[in-house]
Amino acid sequence: MKTRTLAISGIIAALYVAVSLLIAPFAFGAVQFRIAEMFNHLIVFNKKYVFGIVLGVFVTNLFSPLGLYDLTFGVAHSIITLSITIFASRYIKGYLGRMIFNTLIFTFMMFIIAFELKLAIIDIPDTFLYLWLTVAIGEFVVLAVGIPFIAALNKRLNFKAMI
Repeated sequence: MKTRTLAISGIIAALYVAVSLLIAPFAFGAVQFRIAEMFNHLIVFNKKYVFGIVLGVFVTNLFSPLGLYDLTFGVAHSIITLSITIFASRYIKGYLGRMIFNTLIFTFMMFIIAFELKLAIIDIPDTFLYLWLTVAIGEFVVLAVGIPFIAALNKRLNFKAMI
């Protein structure tokens, strides 16, 4: 891995952790708005961003009240979903279309996090479908709001060439 790629990945991971922990009460649990999830859109510009994003998720989940559950399921969710987006990006034209696809696939795949919550919190009264809905809504909102934000940053920073 090139030094530049390594450095940018570290910066992305650090930003992911800082943004997540800044709003920690809203970043974990059955209803969550993890603002740093908008960094998932970086994957549509260059697949090398996967390293920084996954490292950011891993370090952030070290601070999760759900412990090993969040480390396992949260990181797995990110790896699986980012991989789907990387694969699908070959067939989707333009960054906007890719970010919309990324938003939809991350939203759908939140069933993994709902399953985690059901396992981790034994006495949770909510049903699996309710948990899936609540975490999916949070993910959708963050990623949908993140599309114009990341698109504007891309015009200034050129994410494709950066890493």
